[in-house]
Amino acid sequence: MVAAALLLVGGIGVGVGFWLPHPKPPAMPVALPRPPAPVAPMQPTPLPQPAPPPAAAYPIRTADEAEILADAPERLTIFRFAPNPRVLVLDFPSLRQQGLMLNRVAALVEKAGLPRERVLSDAELDAAIRASGETIETFYYGHDYRAADLARFFVLANRDHIVLTLEEEQLRGLLRQEGWLAGEAVGALISIPRAGSDAFLDAAARATILHHELSHGEYFTSPAYAAFTRHYWQSVLSEDDRARFRAFLGQQQYDTGQEDLMMNEMQAYLMHTPDPHFFNARAVGMSEDRLAHLRALFLADMPRGWLRDETPAPLTAGTLPVRAPARRQRRGLVVSTRASAATRTLRRSADSMAALSARR
Repeated sequence: MVAAALLLVGGIGVGVGFWLPHPKPPAMPVALPRPPAPVAPMQPTPLPQPAPPPAAAYPIRTADEAEILADAPERLTIFRFAPNPRVLVLDFPSLRQQGLMLNRVAALVEKAGLPRERVLSDAELDAAIRASGETIETFYYGHDYRAADLARFFVLANRDHIVLTLEEEQLRGLLRQEGWLAGEAVGALISIPRAGSDAFLDAAARATILHHELSHGEYFTSPAYAAFTRHYWQSVLSEDDRARFRAFLGQQQYDTGQEDLMMNEMQAYLMHTPDPHFFNARAVGMSEDRLAHLRALFLADMPRGWLRDETPAPLTAGTLPVRAPARRQRRGLVVSTRASAATRTLRRSADSMAALSARR
């Protein structure tokens, strides 16, 4: 614009000189000023666009029970359970990887004889596993935890400056991604190992473990189901029934002083662990008919939902299938091949309790 204005002023000067009273000078070409270049209309300044959300560091697939069972993970696979999306399922390629991520949480939350208010160091955890007669791989075959208990685990680990495993730090990252570290989140995390992780863990065992753990996920996330289970434990089971379940769970090294844990494990074993290799009437010193009766009472008032839909009617003693004896002595969802003096005592005690139940 400045260059165009100067040209216009020069044109006016030439025009004035043309009217002076002296001989007319030779005509000189006059450069006319160029019209100003057209100005593009003003465009609004575009607003900054939000950056696209980063891809999840821990991808999660939504799947039902059958789809999870069909998985054969080469690395950790995470599922969101389709019938109850508040339940996450960790599917591990090996028992060792599962143990490295979750054994220390188990020690804090539910193992008998271990502190509830602090996280064990590596040395303490190793000693606790050895004292139980197990290994990193067999400390548990399946895990289940509330979101709040997992958040508390990391709060305590931070407070006490516990150096965590790489797998535990990966767990922290998953919880942060899900928003579970706040403490008030409602969610449940369960885990299963790949079929073939050891000689015991065939496809049938994997299916039993998954269904057992999914029932814990429902208990953790469904207030109606948890309230029903509490009522059943306190008002339907007799004092003798509760004592038998408590004794059984104590032998599996659960902390029997936690009433909520007792109720939760009772419902999972009673109703959602039908394989007698994992749970049977003898384990709790009951007759088959008594156990079937308790199952029928539970099912009669069980809240509607996917878990009820997947729970078959209980069998009576006369219709129970003939099954081979348990391949190994059970320990929680851990199977031990060792028959120690304590195990033999437990078997004799179970036989005596079964005889008493038969005479009731």
